[in-house]
Amino acid sequence: MIVTNDTPSSSGALSSGFLARLAGKMRSASSATRRDNAALISGDPAIVASEADRLASTLSSLVLEAERIATTVSAGLHGQRRSGPGETFWQYRPALPGEPVTCIDWRQSARSHKAYVRETEAEHAQTIYLWCDLSPSMIWSSQPSSLPLKRDRAILLLLAVASLLERSGERVRLVSPNGRVDLPLGAGRIASRIALALASLAKQPDESTLLKGSALPPYSQLVIASDLLAPDREVTTLFRQLAGSGVRAHILQIIDPAERDLPYSGRIRFEGLENEPDLILPAVETLRPDYAGVFARRQTRLRTIAEGCRHTFQPHQTDTSTASALLSLSASLSGHRGGGRP
Repeated sequence: MIVTNDTPSSSGALSSGFLARLAGKMRSASSATRRDNAALISGDPAIVASEADRLASTLSSLVLEAERIATTVSAGLHGQRRSGPGETFWQYRPALPGEPVTCIDWRQSARSHKAYVRETEAEHAQTIYLWCDLSPSMIWSSQPSSLPLKRDRAILLLLAVASLLERSGERVRLVSPNGRVDLPLGAGRIASRIALALASLAKQPDESTLLKGSALPPYSQLVIASDLLAPDREVTTLFRQLAGSGVRAHILQIIDPAERDLPYSGRIRFEGLENEPDLILPAVETLRPDYAGVFARRQTRLRTIAEGCRHTFQPHQTDTSTASALLSLSASLSGHRGGGRP
């Protein structure tokens, strides 16, 4: 959202529905960002190419930073630790109702009053899919001099988790709203190959839609990095489509701190980055408590829907530690793969 400070005026009332619209769809930016995003939405080839070139110029540093972060937290991910076909013992777990008697380990079960099943560790790698939201709303920072674009932080986290997964023996693939993305051929590190693929995707002006649940094979794992600034019904549909296909998603919601705090004062003109209508609000500081409530309720709703679909939900602000976010994400991935069941 573009922010323009007009002459302060008296405070005005704002309905909860109006605030919900602001919390779910709007953000602020410079006038130059507004023009560039309008061009991105319309598909202006020159602006799209310019923005793609700008992204390409930062990818090499993002790859290096991702590798550094992955090295720091590599002990937090155990890619092979999950049940499945193999000969190496992994764990005992309580038997579930309806499991064949032949699966029960009677020696271990005799030591307690419960029946236990002996599980082996899977000896084959699985494929983890990654999706980065490249829509215009992600090309924004409330403090360009000190905070990264939401898109750049999303890419950094995905490159770092790709590096972690590669080190643990897993296969990593990239997807877009149009389906699976072919990575450049070669023997380079996976983070570098994904970065090149993202640079190619950024040249396409149609990356403003959410991922389609049908883009993935059943019972796969997916990491999403997005601000989720789409209508709630579309986000809900995505989460449920993924769950209906047996896909487990690990959702990184990328948030600029201004989107949470609404740190503006006076009469403010907000202009949308994705064709939202302009809003002129008086004494915005008086709306902050109501806005905070709307924002918190939407976050709770997104988490409830995601976890109800057996996905993990992890908000990440661009002013917080990338390493901490990666460590939490790696723990979620390890936990979901550990059970070995969709």
